[in-house]
Amino acid sequence: MAPEQIRSLRPMTDGVRPITVEERHTRIEKARRLMHEHQIGALFTERGSSMFYFTGTRQLSSVLLPVKGELVWIVTADEESRAHEAPVGGDVRVFRESDAPFGTIVKAWRDRAASGALGLEEQVRFSVFDGLRKEAPALEFVNGDTVTAGCRVIKSSAEIALMQRAADVTIAAYRAGLATLREGMSPQELSGNIAAAYRSLGFAGNAAVSFGVNTAFPHGSIQAQKLREGDMILIDDGCSVDGYQSDITRAVVFGKPSARQKEIWTLERKAQDAALAAAKPGATCESVDAAARKVITDAGLGPDYKLPGLPHRTGHGIGLDIHEWTYLVRGNKTRLVAGMCFSDEPMIVAGDFGVRLEDCMYITEDGVRTFSKQSPAIDQPFG
Repeated sequence: MAPEQIRSLRPMTDGVRPITVEERHTRIEKARRLMHEHQIGALFTERGSSMFYFTGTRQLSSVLLPVKGELVWIVTADEESRAHEAPVGGDVRVFRESDAPFGTIVKAWRDRAASGALGLEEQVRFSVFDGLRKEAPALEFVNGDTVTAGCRVIKSSAEIALMQRAADVTIAAYRAGLATLREGMSPQELSGNIAAAYRSLGFAGNAAVSFGVNTAFPHGSIQAQKLREGDMILIDDGCSVDGYQSDITRAVVFGKPSARQKEIWTLERKAQDAALAAAKPGATCESVDAAARKVITDAGLGPDYKLPGLPHRTGHGIGLDIHEWTYLVRGNKTRLVAGMCFSDEPMIVAGDFGVRLEDCMYITEDGVRTFSKQSPAIDQPFG
């Protein structure tokens, strides 16, 4: 049975507003404008986040989005009825599972596109690309990121609202989970309690948990652990609301923190603040990374990616995928514009422990806002 702190939670599902069919059609029209600009005759995507972004479903085999005319579903016979139920409609073409779909895809492209290249969404399997180029060796294939990233990197107010709810749910789950801490518990037990909290709140979510020396590894370790007095604790991950993700990390100490733990935690918070201050409309992605990294190197850690110090980029894009375009990393000269969303997580590895504070943020016309309140202090994980 789940602890009382978990059982007492109530669902946070009221008021969630899924993305409308009208917004999906608006996305399709923006994609077509980008396709026209880049001389792409059609965009091809298999099941996954980009399919869901444009169509409202992610479980069908594939879809072809032409620069004009209705989109075309290329599906197996057992998927045909579901394809006809797709929220945005479309022509449905069926291929037999005993045959490869390549001929059906190429015919759909010839029927709809007439000219231009075929853009492939980034998660299209190589085996599919290989089959298509053998089926149509004269056809030009290009990276479809100019269309998919060009649309998805800028979030609408409806998307921001769903990500806000995901962040609120994650904080509630973390708060309940941390209330169950006890000496001798395993990371798996704490992770299970947080997963149970998500279920009580009405959502599916996960938590990657590390204790003690394992917090010095950005993504944890498989080494067995039991919680002990003085251990640093890292909790990372999030949940999904209508497909939109949260990603939050909290760092606390079980018991009384040491002076070194306090020092590194405070430095981490300063680096996170520096990234937030730098994340202004018009700033480059790499300048945000540089601002956080400077705080850490000025304190004598690093430099660059050397340890002790900051071993990875300051942040990643987030939306339908927990990691998506674009990244707060050196060399990325993409400029920030309103609607972009990122994690802010300049982790510090300090030898026998690590500290990561992660709150996601979104760019507005007049600055940056966070989806979750930052941790005020090492013993106060929630703002």
